[in-house]
Amino acid sequence: MAAAPTAHALPNATNPGDIQITAEGTQPVVECNGHTLYVNGSNNVVTATDACYAVTLQGSYNTVIVDTVINDIQVYGFNQTVLYKNGDPYVWDRGRDLGMTNRIDRAPA
Repeated sequence: MAAAPTAHALPNATNPGDIQITAEGTQPVVECNGHTLYVNGSNNVVTATDACYAVTLQGSYNTVIVDTVINDIQVYGFNQTVLYKNGDPYVWDRGRDLGMTNRIDRAPA
């Protein structure tokens, strides 16, 4: 029997300290501390405290709520939601470029 997928905050091989969450149906709370947050999977609700350098999503039906995004937000896939409270990030909605629907908005602080 295979183990159920879980959220992992693992260092990225190219940028130590970056946060990678590869999961389905989880609700992790992570501290970005200036690192990049990567979310890959579906039906996750991720809350990121502190400032994230960047946020990248892949998959579907993920929601990410971030205190601050410093540099950029990249979204691949469909039915993804990113809400950020502070910052003026560059937004690249690759899913929308391909005709899919995603939501990327500033949230009340």
